[in-house]
Amino acid sequence: MTLDDLKTRGLVLLGCGKMGSAMLEGWLSDGVPATSVWVTDPFPSDWLKSRDGLNLNTDLPADPAIVLIAVKPQMMSEALPALKQLGNGSTLFLSVAAGTPIATYEAMLGTDTPIIRAMPNTPAAIGRGITAICGNAQASAAHMDLAEALLSAVGQVVRLEGEHQMDAVTAVSGSGPAYVFHLIETLAAAGVKQGLSEGLAMQLAKATVGGAGALAEEADDDPAQLRVNVTSPGGTTAAALSVLMDENNGFPALLTRAVKAAADRSKELANG
Repeated sequence: MTLDDLKTRGLVLLGCGKMGSAMLEGWLSDGVPATSVWVTDPFPSDWLKSRDGLNLNTDLPADPAIVLIAVKPQMMSEALPALKQLGNGSTLFLSVAAGTPIATYEAMLGTDTPIIRAMPNTPAAIGRGITAICGNAQASAAHMDLAEALLSAVGQVVRLEGEHQMDAVTAVSGSGPAYVFHLIETLAAAGVKQGLSEGLAMQLAKATVGGAGALAEEADDDPAQLRVNVTSPGGTTAAALSVLMDENNGFPALLTRAVKAAADRSKELANG
């Protein structure tokens, strides 16, 4: 299965909220014709309504190449039955819904249905996301290649060893942007306590976290070495790191507990 198959047979997008819209915008920018895309969404945005040629809330193609499921998990039981006739066939189902395991889709669509589960994150909205994917036994290498090509429109894509890694991925990269946003909030608030205005503190915090993240991705050195590079012995950064790197109360212990809590909750959601 290739992108040409997608253009010929069509792509169905079930749900088009923030994540679905980000992916759709990426596909259209990459040359997927709007006429090859069918979107089903009960509350379409003005942006979605303005896309010329897009098939919005119309009858679906008989045998689409792919159905991308981007509805909220709590809406799954209501939305999926309408697509059951496409199961057990050649249509690939690709889900970006959090907390819904492949077994749930197999139960609703049929065990012969090719299914790929994906976990993107919110930086996909600016093309800087990272998405982890895994498939069931019916998802072929060609299916995985197609999913990777589609999801690459909004950032990096990594393949997992299996679905057993999805809870950890959810806890690290899926929920991770919220941890970083909270770091920005708290760093700015700490700056205010040291005498900065709120606006200046927030500008400094945003640019510092954003710039450091970009440097970590692009530099040849790993993050540990980058940390060493900016830490002069006995200096101001070393003083701060003595607090942040404390084994009991610093980042190591705190983030370990936080990521475990997220992973545990992901498992609970998957088990209903």
